[in-house]
Amino acid sequence: MTIASQHYLLCPFGSGGDVFPFIALGKGLLARGHRVTVVSLEVYEKAIRAAGLEFVSVGTAADFERIASDPRVWHPIHGPRTVFKRGADAVRVYFEALTGLIRDPKRVTILAPATVFGARLAREKAGARLLTVHLQPAVFLSVHDTPVFLAAAPWVSRLPIWVKRFLFKLPNPINQFITPALRRECAAEGVPAPRSAYPDWWDSPDGSIALFPSWFAAPQPDWPTLLCQHTFPREDLAEGAVLGPELEAFLEAGDKPIVFTPGTGHRQVRKFFEEALDAVQRLGRRAIFATRQVLDLPPLPSSVLAVEYVPFSLLLPRSAALVYHGGIGTCSQALAAGIPHLVMAMAHDQPDNANRLRRLRVGMGITPRQFKGPRVAECLKHLLESPEVAQHCADCARRMQSDPHLEVLLDWIEKH
Repeated sequence: MTIASQHYLLCPFGSGGDVFPFIALGKGLLARGHRVTVVSLEVYEKAIRAAGLEFVSVGTAADFERIASDPRVWHPIHGPRTVFKRGADAVRVYFEALTGLIRDPKRVTILAPATVFGARLAREKAGARLLTVHLQPAVFLSVHDTPVFLAAAPWVSRLPIWVKRFLFKLPNPINQFITPALRRECAAEGVPAPRSAYPDWWDSPDGSIALFPSWFAAPQPDWPTLLCQHTFPREDLAEGAVLGPELEAFLEAGDKPIVFTPGTGHRQVRKFFEEALDAVQRLGRRAIFATRQVLDLPPLPSSVLAVEYVPFSLLLPRSAALVYHGGIGTCSQALAAGIPHLVMAMAHDQPDNANRLRRLRVGMGITPRQFKGPRVAECLKHLLESPEVAQHCADCARRMQSDPHLEVLLDWIEKH
């Protein structure tokens, strides 16, 4: 059956780990003859256009820096509140960008995370199809496999189901910030407003996509019924890229290094790398510090190399372990590389990702308060010396190799 050409509007929201999966989807849809436009912050314009995709801006590089530089973003309590407040401010911005691109609604499909509520408003107003794209299990607020949102309180996920149902009905930052904004915008556009942003407008009635495999997070009875669960996209712009000569020389000069990164969106990095340096010196190991904030690093010995950006799909298979924030994109690259994870989970989906890695026996999670040189060294020593951890890491890497190809998901998007 021939699929008519569609115009796909992709709306990532967040840092690089949130944007790159949409670039992977966009490249796949473009290769099938569809028109693809990515609606995102201009800081990602170069990468988006390099993939051959059209681009529409919904925010400047200065906007991104203002958000990324706000330390509240990474606080376990204030972080979600800050993000959803930004999400409320973005409802009108995304709505106007999307409706300005919709010519024939029957030939338009919007792909957006649940947090881009302007996409749902565009669906209701213009009549285009909307597929909700979930990048991490934490967005499924299941009472059966309940996400861990606080690294210091994983026990919450083990409460009785009736208690969790009660907790989920309590006020939350999604409805606190998003619902009033939606009611205002719906009234302005003559669209019936939802009773609440969550759960009423969280998943599109047209369908949802889960971009992580079932062995990482198994589907639950209270997940959306109209759902396609695939696997990690693992896009990191590595196509055609090579490791620079300095990095190649460093990798060849000794044993496999431990890679440390606090994530592309994190700006307060000095303390993280000070403790990381203390840990590797205690272990007598080499390390690579990956951060765009290289000017904030402490003085480094020759056994530690700093890099601003490197595709992890090229670096991690040649590394001993990864110490990071627990972002889902970085997590998937380490799983594919078959190396241990040490996660300093701060906020959002990070504590839940760390908990799932612990359950898979491929990593450990510690809180930012626990992230001290001696503790980090102790955790890494266990991860690097444990035959059981090595075996489970290898098992996950094999699972990644056997996961379905992207074409399976693209078929579902086209034909569903």
